[in-house]
Amino acid sequence: MFLILASASPRRAELLRNANIAFTVEPAHVHEQPLPHEQPLDYAQRLARDKARAVFARHPEDVVLGADTVVVVDEHLLEKPLDERDAERMLRLLSGRTHQVITGICLVAPGFEQTAAELTQVRFSPLSEVEIAEYVRTGEPMDKAGAYAIQGIASRWVERIEGCYFNVVGLPVPRVYRMLRAAEAATGHVIL
Repeated sequence: MFLILASASPRRAELLRNANIAFTVEPAHVHEQPLPHEQPLDYAQRLARDKARAVFARHPEDVVLGADTVVVVDEHLLEKPLDERDAERMLRLLSGRTHQVITGICLVAPGFEQTAAELTQVRFSPLSEVEIAEYVRTGEPMDKAGAYAIQGIASRWVERIEGCYFNVVGLPVPRVYRMLRAAEAATGHVIL
């Protein structure tokens, strides 16, 4: 029984490797669009579940981990920016404020499915227009929910976080580990 990460995210893969969790990667390629009136937490969990189930359908003897991360500020859902102007817009929304990072996670194995979400509060210091423009020019924000990487250049603006740091990077490793242990107990198979 192998663990498959249903994500192309290099950050998620790195977090699992750093935790010494063996896995392979097979991105799910599901449509990522919120449903009308869908709350961000529900949206992140639904996408994680859709990704895990899509890959599990191709590998029904294995264990599949799906995940999706979104950023929320004032009920605005911030996913990956569409372009540089969109990244600048997002960073202006985050400047000098607290926002929420939500990662939906779903683990599917034969006879087992569990979905959860991790929430972390992140406080940014105020950003100048020059800082925003310079940061966007680095390219770092372009493939990240909320247009920033807490583990990268944007770390200079993080005043504090409440909750799981790894969640903000893209995968709440302690929660995933507990879910893997639960899957082992439920299925009787060794995963870790």
